[in-house]
Amino acid sequence: MEYHNPVLLKESVDGLNIKEDGVYVDVTFGGGGHSREILKRLGSEGKLFGFDQDKDALQNKIEDPRFTLISENFRFIKRFLRFYGIKQVDGILGDFGVSSHQFNEAERGFSTRFDAKLDMRMNQDSKLSAYDVINQYSETQLRQLFYQYADLKNAPKLAKIIVEAREQKAIESSEQLNELLKPHLFKGKENKVLAQIYQAIRIEVNQEIEVLKEFLKQTEELVVKGGRISLISYHSLEDRLVKRFIRSGLFEGEPEKDFYGNISVPFKKVGGLIVPSKEEIERNSRARSAKLRVAKRI
Repeated sequence: MEYHNPVLLKESVDGLNIKEDGVYVDVTFGGGGHSREILKRLGSEGKLFGFDQDKDALQNKIEDPRFTLISENFRFIKRFLRFYGIKQVDGILGDFGVSSHQFNEAERGFSTRFDAKLDMRMNQDSKLSAYDVINQYSETQLRQLFYQYADLKNAPKLAKIIVEAREQKAIESSEQLNELLKPHLFKGKENKVLAQIYQAIRIEVNQEIEVLKEFLKQTEELVVKGGRISLISYHSLEDRLVKRFIRSGLFEGEPEKDFYGNISVPFKKVGGLIVPSKEEIERNSRARSAKLRVAKRI
C-alpha cells in the first residue's frame, strides 16, 4: 500500500531527543515511516505507541514488541494511553495532513484528480462526509468555510453557486463539483483553487482544527518535564495554532502575567521554525508547505 515518504524525517525525530528507554507517541502513524525511525533509536526497554483513525493504516502495523498501534483519533490520546497504563510520555510526534495513500485512493474522494463520491472522511466510520457539507450546509456556513479554511475572496459567490445548483439536483461526485465551480475560478489557476476548496471541505469533515486544539491541550499533562513535542503542519491555520500554543499555552489572546511580569507556559520552543530543504521538496512535492516546530516541556 503506497504511503508518502515521511516528511522532515530526520529533523522531526531528532527533535524528540530520544532516550533509549523512553516512551513515545506517533499520533499520525500512516505508513509508519516516522515510527520506524523512532524504533531504530529506542532500546529494548523503550516503548512507542502509534495512533491512526484510518483503518487502512492497520495494514502497515509494525511487528515489534515495543510498538502498539491504536486505531483511534489522536484527539483521544490521553484516554487510550491510560488504557495501556501510560500516564506520561517522553515525547510526541505529529505529522498533520493527508497521506499520499489517501489522496491516491480515488474512492476516498480527497483528490480533485478523480471522479469519486464526495467523501473525504479520514475515519470511514464517521457520520459527516463531504457530500453532507456540500449538500446540507447553509450558504452562510459554506461561505465561512471557504473564507476560513481556504482564504478565498470569492467565497460568497462559490457558496451561492453550490446552493443554487443543489436545489435542482444533489451534488454527489467530485466531477460534478469541479464542473460546477471551474467556470467561476481564476483562469489558469483553476486546479490550485479547487485544491484549496477541497482542503477546506476536508478540514471541516474531519474537524481538523478542533482535533488539533484538543490534542495540544492534552500534551501539557501528558509530556514529562524535559520531554518534547515535534509537530509538522501543512496549513497556515494549523501552524499558527501550534506556534501560539508553544509560545503562550493558548490559541488566542495573551497569557496572564504574574506580579513580576512573568508568564507561566507549559512548553519552551527548541530552535526555530524548520522547513524542508530544496532537495527534499524535489524528491517529495508534498513536503513543500511543511513546517516543523519543536518544544520542550518545562
